Formats: sequence, structure tokens, C-alpha cells
Amino acid sequence: MSHESHSQLAIHPVETVEGHELLQRQQVARRTRIATWIVLALLALGAGRTVISRIGNAKTLEAGARDRALVYVKTSPVASAGASQTLVLPGTLQGFVQSPVAARAGGYLRRWTKDIGARVQKGELLAEIESPELDQQLSQAIAARQQMAASLDLAKTTADRWEQLRKRDAVSQQELEERRSGLAQAHANLAAAEANVERLRQLEAFKRVVAPFAGVITRRNVDIGDLIDTSGKPLFLLAQTDPLRVYVNVPQAYAHLVRADQPVVVSQAELQGRSFRGQVARTSASIDTANRTMQVEIALPNRDGTLLPGAFVQVALALAPSGSLSVPANTLMFRGEGTRVAAVDDTGTVHLQNVRVGRNFGETVEVLEGLRGTEKLVLNPSDSLAEGDKVQVAVATAKPPVAKAAP
Repeated sequence: MSHESHSQLAIHPVETVEGHELLQRQQVARRTRIATWIVLALLALGAGRTVISRIGNAKTLEAGARDRALVYVKTSPVASAGASQTLVLPGTLQGFVQSPVAARAGGYLRRWTKDIGARVQKGELLAEIESPELDQQLSQAIAARQQMAASLDLAKTTADRWEQLRKRDAVSQQELEERRSGLAQAHANLAAAEANVERLRQLEAFKRVVAPFAGVITRRNVDIGDLIDTSGKPLFLLAQTDPLRVYVNVPQAYAHLVRADQPVVVSQAELQGRSFRGQVARTSASIDTANRTMQVEIALPNRDGTLLPGAFVQVALALAPSGSLSVPANTLMFRGEGTRVAAVDDTGTVHLQNVRVGRNFGETVEVLEGLRGTEKLVLNPSDSLAEGDKVQVAVATAKPPVAKAAP
């Protein structure tokens, strides 16, 4: 049967069916290979991404390890403990002249004219005392003086008469000498009587209690009718408030740095934001063996009367330059080799240096030996820090230390 006959009868040849199936198998195989390559490419990309990520993480960890292994430190320069050195001490304000006013004459207080807080001038009346016994003593002394004066006149007249009688040899020389002696005694008695009268008159003047200097009445201890005696009990307390005095005790370690006319700044806690300037008036120029301090007197102007005697104040005393160096107290290392500091050079290498310290100012310490003054010292050095270690200096935030002495 021919091919046309098969076509007409819809009968396919055998080789045609087998070829079609073969074509389909080839297409499936090709698609499978393509999918396999795609999968392999995706796996290769994933593996490459994982490897790259792991390499980046390893580099990050390595850099972090290097950073963590590097020691970061903060440094501070060495400062001079010169003109910036200040000593702060407590003190109490006192009147430049402060004195109790007592009575010299006894009696009863007739009246007082000034009360506490009153400003008085020198010689101004403060109180009057009534003393009748003193008045009677003065009257008696005046009468005794008049008696002595009369006795002197009689002795003088007698002596003149005996002088004339002696010229005529009517009396002996011994009798004349006796009359001359009586005249001399009369002169002495009159002088004693006059001195007694003057004494009582001066006591009479003390019945008027007056201000010995210009100032402020800070205390009144008596009232009208009080019995006044001469035991020394003060009637008033008078203080001169301009200028004021401040006494402070400077420790022996700083005594040699205090000089007269040095500037002083005084502050009071209740007067925030205000300071008062004075100067050293004088020093005792000796050390008290009881507390090893030197007393220093400070003169403080008080023209407006803001400061009150008796107030507690803080005195900032600018000391004379000592010529030494000072470092922060947190740069010191106390080890078996002695007191040391860690200095960092320009290459970041640590060098441990022995130092000899002097006075402790609180935040800073005086260094007497071991430093040149150009070093950069490590702040808060660790115990493991050793000679030759490499460090990284952090951004400098510490200022040069200011030597401020604590009380």
C-alpha cells in the first residue's frame, strides 16, 4: 500500500512515531541540562556570597581584635605650681578694733543713750552713772585740801618768823630746822591732797561712759537702775567694722610662701557670687608648736558694711611662687620601686619614671624631683602598664592641672 493510501486511511507509518518520541526525549534532556546548570550556577553564587561574607566578617573580627588589643589612654601635661597656687582656709571676721566698754566708777545706771546697732563717734556719750558716794568723797577731798592749804600758810608764816629770830640769835639752829621741816611737810601734805582731789575728779568724769573710738554697738548688757561696779563687767561691746580683721592659721608647709601685702579673696557662703578683696597685713613670723601653724592677719575693707563681724568666711590666699611642678594626683603609681608616673612619648611608647612628691593639694600633687616639665603623663594608669608598652593617646580633654591647696 502506498503512502497516499495510508494517509487516506489515517494510518501513520511506524518510523514517524518513533522519530517524534525521540525528538521529545531530546527536548526533555536539553531542558534538564539547562535546569541543572541553572541550579549549579545558583549554588555557586550562594557559595561565593557565603565565602565573601565570611572573609568580610573575618576581617572585621581581626580589626576589632586589633582595636581591643590596643590600649587607649588619656594624658595630662605637667604644670608649674607657681602663681596659680592658692590656699583656701577658714576664718572668722573680727572688728578691726573690738573692745568691751566697762565702767570705772561704781553706782547706779541713770540712763543709756545708745542701743545695739547704733553707730557712734569717738567721745560720744553712751551712758551715765549716778554715784553719790563718789560725790561725797570728792567733797571730803576738797575740804582736806583746804585744810592742808591753811596748814601750809601757818607753817610758812612760822618758818619766816623763826628765820628772823635766828638772825638775832633768839632761837637755836635746831629749832629753826624743825620749823623748816614742818613747812616742807605742809607742802607735801597739800600736794597729796591736791592729787587726791584730782583723782576723784577723774573718777567723776568716768560717770559719763563715752565711746573710746568710732564704731558700732554690738552688745548692750545693762539697763536703767542696774548696779554698776568696777569689777570689769562690760556695759557695751563696741566694734569698728571698717576695715575688718581676719585671722587664719597657715600650715607649716605653706608658711614660707606667705608674705605681707599678698592679695587675698574672701567669700561668704550666704553671699553667693560676691567676693571681697583684702591683703595680708602681717604674720606672726613664727610657728605655733601646739598646732604647727603660723597666724596670719588679713585686713579687709568693709566700706558698705556688707560683712558682719563674727561671720564665718573662706579665705583664698594666693601664695608666692614655689618654683616646683605639679601633676594630677591620679597620675601617680605606687609600686615596689617607689612612686612613679607613666610618661608617653611621641611614638606612643610608655616610660615609667620615679618621682619624689612634696605637698598634696588635693586634686594635684607637688613634684620635687623626677620630671622636666614637658612630659605627658597617663591619667589613671592600670596596674598592668609596663615600661615600653605601646598605647594610643585619646583625644586630649584634660587641662593643665591648677595647684589648689586644700585646708
